[in-house]
Amino acid sequence: MTTVKVRAETGRQKGSRPSGRLRRSGQIPAVVYGMGITPFSVSVSYIELRNALSGEAGMNVLLALDVDEVEHLAIVKDVQRHPVRNEVLHVDFLRIDPTKEVEVEVPLVIVGETKKVTQMSGMVDQVLHRAMISAKVDKLPVEIVADVSSLEVGTSLRLADIQLPEGVSLASDPEAPFAVGLITRSTKEYLRQLKAAQNEMDTSENV
Repeated sequence: MTTVKVRAETGRQKGSRPSGRLRRSGQIPAVVYGMGITPFSVSVSYIELRNALSGEAGMNVLLALDVDEVEHLAIVKDVQRHPVRNEVLHVDFLRIDPTKEVEVEVPLVIVGETKKVTQMSGMVDQVLHRAMISAKVDKLPVEIVADVSSLEVGTSLRLADIQLPEGVSLASDPEAPFAVGLITRSTKEYLRQLKAAQNEMDTSENV
């Protein structure tokens, strides 16, 4: 189980003004909670946290959170950002037990050739780009890959249709659609031409 070490400091002042000064100094206000402990406030280096989250695992990287020389196995549960500047305002760290499952949100990537949609000049619309899953930390995937090759125009695929990796279960609504085969103007024209060709064939057969 690979972890990335991030140092966290206790003793930060609470409130908007102290938090603002902390951010200007390159530190991010944060809280650590989970596994029955009383939540406590910390601060972490923005650069150190950004580097930790820039790897292949992204937001689901397993962290060895060093708090006053005591390590806590944790993941980033939530990141609050400024609505305009997109800067990180606050981070929630969730302590985890490596022997138990944890719920995280991962990207949803669609693959596969949608021949039936392409044939009718339709379009594939991915309406859901992330999904909640549950797994032990050593089974957490970087992303969930969903095959959409069976998609047809006028139909949709649900999260329940995705073949999940071993040890991973769905925590989102299984009935939620993630990909839809849309009818376009080109589809309507294709159907019109198809119908016209069929009518012409029927007429020829009746002559």
